[in-house]
Amino acid sequence: MPTTKTYYVDGLGCSLGRENDQSAILNLYGHQLVAHVTPDEIAPQKGIYPRHFGLVFTDEAEWKALLDRAEQKHLKFYQQPKQRFPSTPLEHRTFFLIDPFGNLMEYKHYAHQGAIFGAQNSSQIGDREN
Repeated sequence: MPTTKTYYVDGLGCSLGRENDQSAILNLYGHQLVAHVTPDEIAPQKGIYPRHFGLVFTDEAEWKALLDRAEQKHLKFYQQPKQRFPSTPLEHRTFFLIDPFGNLMEYKHYAHQGAIFGAQNSSQIGDREN
């Protein structure tokens, strides 16, 4: 668990909840993450699809503060900050981090909050080419 605590608590700024030798509960901006120790090797992904975790910030300043923290703490970026789908209802700022265990995490802020769970008239999810 030391690597987990170093990355998530010291790096991302999570607060630590309950823990034991096999798992820990982390508070990531009010969302519960549960980290478990596993003896199995986890195969690294070849890209962000099909599996990644996404956290949406409704306050752009909070998104920027995490970005600044990640840079200051020298966390490993999987994708640098960028703007996706500019000038559309799905426009958002995003960056991806990769934790020491190969988990990909996306952090984003939508220009139009209605697109977070709305915009059903758009079928676009991500930018993966089929």
